[in-house]
Amino acid sequence: MFTLNTAVKLPNRFSYFSLLNLYSSDNSLKETANYYTEQNIRWKIADDSPLDLTLQMNFRTGDDNDRHRLGVRWRLNNTSYLQDIFKVINLNYSLNFHAVQFDNKDASVWQIEHVFLMKFPYISERIYLSGFADHTFNQDLSKKIPNSPIVGEVQMGFRLYDNLFFISEYRLNQYRRSDVNNFAIGFQYKMIW
Repeated sequence: MFTLNTAVKLPNRFSYFSLLNLYSSDNSLKETANYYTEQNIRWKIADDSPLDLTLQMNFRTGDDNDRHRLGVRWRLNNTSYLQDIFKVINLNYSLNFHAVQFDNKDASVWQIEHVFLMKFPYISERIYLSGFADHTFNQDLSKKIPNSPIVGEVQMGFRLYDNLFFISEYRLNQYRRSDVNNFAIGFQYKMIW
């Protein structure tokens, strides 16, 4: 799998975040034939607010399976009465409440997305732990899939040199019944401009 993440702070309290996964469906190193992408546009509702209005657009391989969501993101580590605790433990944590979903599914489907980044300066400035968990509710699914499926990843990274990292990642995808849990290792290069 090849993953590309992009994050940009824009004028007028807007920000943009995207991810693109390109992957092979047969777990080989052949040409990648599948993709999944999330495009997120966020608007911070006030200069000192921990809340953002969000638009998320998902596109993936296949027909009639794209998904778009509207919601609110709460950045707990930027919340006045919580920020000192999060600063002490070196944790950034946010909850995205994707309350409205537009796709070919029932209109009552909604999602909570957890996103975190933790650093360990008391051990090493080179180590980080990050991840996400998407928890979907009210989706009419096959009996083989849990009622409220979770897709999540936890990644441990170690900076080798400059902006090059060695990473290990645990993945959980309850939509894929034949391959729910898996583990990956690889490299990440971070470009900042």
